[in-house]
Amino acid sequence: MTSGVNVAGAERWASALGGAALTAYAIKQLKDRSPAGAALAAAGTALIYRGATGHCAMYAAAGINTANDMDETKRALAGPRGVNVEEAFTINASPEELYVFWRNFELLPRFMNHLVEVRQLDLLRSHWVAKAPAGRTVEWDAEIINEIPGELIAWRTLPGSDVVSAGSVSFKCAPGGRGTEVRVRLQYEPPAGKVGATIAWLLGHDPAYTIHEDLRRFKQLIECGEIPTTKGQPRGRS
Repeated sequence: MTSGVNVAGAERWASALGGAALTAYAIKQLKDRSPAGAALAAAGTALIYRGATGHCAMYAAAGINTANDMDETKRALAGPRGVNVEEAFTINASPEELYVFWRNFELLPRFMNHLVEVRQLDLLRSHWVAKAPAGRTVEWDAEIINEIPGELIAWRTLPGSDVVSAGSVSFKCAPGGRGTEVRVRLQYEPPAGKVGATIAWLLGHDPAYTIHEDLRRFKQLIECGEIPTTKGQPRGRS
């Protein structure tokens, strides 16, 4: 008899924890009579079931089995090929407010200049399109593998994507009531290993710098309501 397990072990663990946290958050929303409470509760219950049984009906319908795919992702990001990037910014807003904004992935191109489009496919999966050299684009599908409302979103790319990566964004209260520390961690496999990352840096596509600038624009957008720009302004003489 087939067990029907089509979800990777680490993903099951993350789903169970994320589902429990999401359900607890949903209960609070229901008590506050928020219309989103019921939808969040349903999503949390689905994640708990997914973690407990290792079976995802959506995966089954699409013919996806991450029980093996997750191992492939780990192998791709391990050893000398994997590149790690970590950047953080303090933003004058609550963790919950920043989490809600970031969780709406379709808003991310507003401050991530390298992104062309992000399209939400379902509660966990999304499709991303980013700029590439010579006017080209790269595309990938990503899936949330762990989520704690108001605190953490973790993801990985799915097989068949143009890039292989995994990462997380966390939201933690900054010391002294100075807002929230937003920390992005990214691990990825460049097209030509670490040599490719070095070449990308020489070409002005350093991932650490890109993420740093993304967070700087995110801070401006949240704190000022817009991102300052010099476009359209007259230029003075040098």
